[in-house]
Amino acid sequence: MDDIYRRSLAGVGVGVVLLVAGCTGSPEPGVASPSPTTSVSAAASGDDPWDGPVTADVEVVAEELPVPWGLAPLPDDRFLVTLRDDVTLAVVHPSGDVEPVAGAGSQQLAEQTVADGEGGLLGVAVDPEDAGPLFTVFLYRTGEQDNAVLRAELDLDSMTLGDLTTVLDGIPKSSNHNGGRIALGPDGHLYVATGDAGDPANAQDPDSLGGKILRVTPDGEPAPGNPDPGSPVWSMGHRNVQGLGWDPSGRMFASEFGQDQLDELNVIEPGGNYGWPEVEGPGEGADDQDGFTDPVAWWPTSEASPSGIAVTEEAVYLASLRGERLWRVPLLGEPSAVADGESPGFGEPQALLEGELGRLRAVHAASDGELYVLTNNTDGRGQPMTEDGRPVDDRLLRVRLTPGE
Repeated sequence: MDDIYRRSLAGVGVGVVLLVAGCTGSPEPGVASPSPTTSVSAAASGDDPWDGPVTADVEVVAEELPVPWGLAPLPDDRFLVTLRDDVTLAVVHPSGDVEPVAGAGSQQLAEQTVADGEGGLLGVAVDPEDAGPLFTVFLYRTGEQDNAVLRAELDLDSMTLGDLTTVLDGIPKSSNHNGGRIALGPDGHLYVATGDAGDPANAQDPDSLGGKILRVTPDGEPAPGNPDPGSPVWSMGHRNVQGLGWDPSGRMFASEFGQDQLDELNVIEPGGNYGWPEVEGPGEGADDQDGFTDPVAWWPTSEASPSGIAVTEEAVYLASLRGERLWRVPLLGEPSAVADGESPGFGEPQALLEGELGRLRAVHAASDGELYVLTNNTDGRGQPMTEDGRPVDDRLLRVRLTPGE
């Protein structure tokens, strides 16, 4: 691509403040564990340069993507992107070329998907075990009656999608709080993030698939080891989860939209109840009060509204819509400590790209110190950007990170 956008951006540090949602005054950002004290072992002392602020250099990979939503890596620096309202699956090449996927599956998607509000063609995941040119692809789409997860075979040589197979259906749909993120976990099972579909009671109803994180086999059966062997529910009490990821130790993270107080970053435990609609943000008192699990970091909804996340050996990154920034929550300690599950906690959240690129929908961690980020300014809630009078949004961006001195 001829036009390259680069800007070095120092992150904005945010103080570690512990406030309860609903208290008098405006809610503040917070994190569950401040920087480690001198009593922390040297192996995880926070001396790693990645424990502090980083800077970011941004380069445009592709432009003029209409309402992109899901992002999944393919070989040779290509990406599979879902276009929510166009109901199109497309391959983005490193040259910046955007190639729509054809075939029977694409036609079926166009016929079955209803793009309305936050609904449409949403999450996408690609089986990392596939070497190509054939890839197993999972998709989350909104239909006439519900949300469903579908599976199909993508042929990169012919750029076609085969017939769709339903993996999981019956997920409540809505024009708001519609969930939509899917991811294949390190255990090989499929994780599905759902919203409460505008009915908060769904989140606490174990028989509803709304307001949950679901865990199923690639064929859609409840995965072995689920809290209830006959249920796909992995965790509950969620309002609208749109980000899923794992650190090298296998610890699972999820981002969550709050209502009007606090957005959340949670560590997900099987059978965990994350409190919605009873609690938004950290609750009062002990973490296990009423059986609810507190978030590990939180932000006012005006500063975050987090959608997709990426988890590396050094931090969790959250693509924020209303907040128009990329939040970074450091995982303290050396990479070996994080991989062994011995990180001493979470560092101060840092805002990157603040106000520079507009709304951010998805983020993917590539090689060391490199992320790919999707903007989301064409979804009807943002302000699409132009350069020299021509439209450029939405964009896929390469973000290179450098730790501070």
